[in-house]
Amino acid sequence: MTGEAFYQEVQDLIQRIIAAGQQDFLELARIAQLNPTEDFAGVDLRKVNLNSVSLREANLRATNLSEADLSETDLCGADLCGADLSDADLCGADLSNADLSKADLSGATLIGSNLMDSNLCNAALRSANLSGADLKIADLTDTNLNGASFSKADLRGADLSGADLKGADLGGANLSAAIFRGTDLGNADLNGADLKGADLRVADLSYANLRVANLKVADLRVAELQGADLSDANLQGADLSDVNFTNVNFCNANLRETNLQGADLSNGDLSDADLQG
Repeated sequence: MTGEAFYQEVQDLIQRIIAAGQQDFLELARIAQLNPTEDFAGVDLRKVNLNSVSLREANLRATNLSEADLSETDLCGADLCGADLSDADLCGADLSNADLSKADLSGATLIGSNLMDSNLCNAALRSANLSGADLKIADLTDTNLNGASFSKADLRGADLSGADLKGADLGGANLSAAIFRGTDLGNADLNGADLKGADLRVADLSYANLRVANLKVADLRVAELQGADLSDANLQGADLSDVNFTNVNFCNANLRETNLQGADLSNGDLSDADLQG
């Protein structure tokens, strides 16, 4: 049987399985002698219900899972490269060590999901909800995160270099030691975020909300912070050399021991800022 004929047979079986009842998807797949971890790559599984099932290390490369129910599903180590997961429900799913590079997760719900050490390089997560998700040491380089929500998410040590986070919600997120080199964070909400030791070199934080943020010993060299709100933020020991702080609000900010060499503080509000030390 040719590869194309096999693919068509799998597609036909998939449609029969779905028509028979999505709740018993995996059992029906086994009856149809399909291997759930190998035979679903590149097939159409849109709107399928795979809630709480195990697809650990499954090959779902380029599979269409748009609007699918994958909540609480075990996808640890799965290959989802180039998969369509737009508007999918992935709440509480285990995607640790999964390959999601170039995947489309636009509008997906990933509340409380485990994405630790996952590969999301060049993925699309526009307007996705990742509130409370675990993204420690995840690779989010060059990822489209425009308007995504990371409220109270854990991104410690994650690499977001070159990512698009314009208008993203990162309020209360743990971003300590995360890498944002060259990242676009324009108009992002980082209120109360922990950015201790973060690498924000050449990042664009124009008009970002950084109120009460912890930027202690963060590296912000050559960053763009025009119009940003840093009131009550902790910048102690941060490297702010050659930063554009035009029209920045530093009211009550802690600027002790910071490196401000070459920084443009023109028209910045430094009222009650702590510059001692």
